[in-house]
Amino acid sequence: MTTLLQFDFPFDGPFGAEMTAAFSGLAHDIAAEDGLIWKIWTENEAERRAGGIYLFADPASAARYANKHKARLEGFGVTGIVARSFAVNADLSAITRAPL
Repeated sequence: MTTLLQFDFPFDGPFGAEMTAAFSGLAHDIAAEDGLIWKIWTENEAERRAGGIYLFADPASAARYANKHKARLEGFGVTGIVARSFAVNADLSAITRAPL
């Protein structure tokens, strides 16, 4: 069953193109994660927050990555990390054109 993973945390930047330049290496590393189908990077400069929405092939892959990424963020000094996991209702999502 596909699993959606959401990360949200306080972030002082960089944002936009500067974020892309700073984290493209990390993006390539994340892209190689076992079970990852896709990730959407999120940023809100006005609220000083960042994170991502991930779709994993199965709950075990999502859980493994959640632990790894939380530890990585904490290693960067990030606190206030919110990580949530959700089962995906594929039938309803197909009606609303989700890219599953």
